[in-house]
Amino acid sequence: MKTSWRQRAERARDRGPSGLSLIPWLLMGLGAVSNLLQGNVPYPWIGWLGVLVFNTLYVTIVLRAFVESRRDTVVTWALLGALTALTFALAVAYGGEWLLFFPLLGLAVGAVARGRRLPLIAFTLVGAVAVVTFWRDGWNSFGIVYGTFISTMVTAAIIALHSTVRQLEATRGELARTAVEKERLRFSRDLHDLLGHTLSVIVVKSEAARRLAPRDLDAALAQITDIESVGRQALTEIREAVTGYREGSLDTELDRARDALSSAGIDPVVRRSGPPLEPQTEALLSWVVRESTTNAVRHSDATRCEIEVSGTGERVRLTVTDNGRGAPADGSSEAQSPLPGAPSGHSAPSAPGSGLKGLTERVAAAGGTLTSGPGPRGGFRVTAELPVEPGVEGPGGPDDPVGGRAVTAPPRGC
Repeated sequence: MKTSWRQRAERARDRGPSGLSLIPWLLMGLGAVSNLLQGNVPYPWIGWLGVLVFNTLYVTIVLRAFVESRRDTVVTWALLGALTALTFALAVAYGGEWLLFFPLLGLAVGAVARGRRLPLIAFTLVGAVAVVTFWRDGWNSFGIVYGTFISTMVTAAIIALHSTVRQLEATRGELARTAVEKERLRFSRDLHDLLGHTLSVIVVKSEAARRLAPRDLDAALAQITDIESVGRQALTEIREAVTGYREGSLDTELDRARDALSSAGIDPVVRRSGPPLEPQTEALLSWVVRESTTNAVRHSDATRCEIEVSGTGERVRLTVTDNGRGAPADGSSEAQSPLPGAPSGHSAPSAPGSGLKGLTERVAAAGGTLTSGPGPRGGFRVTAELPVEPGVEGPGGPDDPVGGRAVTAPPRGC
């Protein structure tokens, strides 16, 4: 497909300045060529050779200056030194129109020199140009000196600005890619934790309803009602996870954990003490409670699970301990998964999960730690510690009934 001149111009503008954009300035040397054509200079063959070598060196230097791998090399600086020597030699020998080669030399210097050495090189060059031009052409050549200074500094400034803009664009692109990766990771973790817990609860309650239906229809209908409630809650949480506005309540999650454990025939013991927590801390601990409870329901074959939240003014500690069969042989939190349709407690090998691993990364990012492994008396224990932001204690203080007392729910019939 053919492209219009406007599209080509826009692409060239996006690419920024190049060595080709400095070549047309060679027209400033037409005055010297005119002197040669008119025979107004002695030894014209030397002048023609000087113009040819100057143009060759100038074009080579400005083209190399815009190739990053060639700009700051010994060859480029040697060529620039040769161009400088030739320019001064022509100016000293002929003067007049030949002094206009100084601003061209400034363009070449501005294209090559960067960084801290640029001011030293520029002011040294301008000082030397001032000496030669005032000697050859008097104060009338002040414009040559000023033009040399401007051409050097403006060229260097434009190139440096374009380089900075390109670096900023590259950084912005990298930040955008990083943000997308972080959001993708957040969503995958949220979805894993949400669905893993919810589906486990639904499976447990469905098994309970199937076993209760032949002998206690009302109890089975209660389990089915719970399944409906869990499903509706899961839909709400998934919508919140998609939009990124989900913030977990630790008290709510503890209630859900108690209900899920009871439905699976596991005796839940929940204790909470300590000052109120920041919403971010509560949300993170809620994820730990959810994942640990899910693992206990799906993999532990436990009969008792203790969840304890304790804190001080500086740190909060959460431990979830069950008396089940302990850590899987491969050390993963999800090394086993229930067989489809099998009763609770029957499992088959599967790939290691990423629940506790993802939570460990989250807790570490918040300045805390998460460890998991065999409990002191067997079973499996998950321990999370997080820093606590200063907060206002509730009316009951640390030992408020919401936080301080032990809440033990008897196992509910399944």
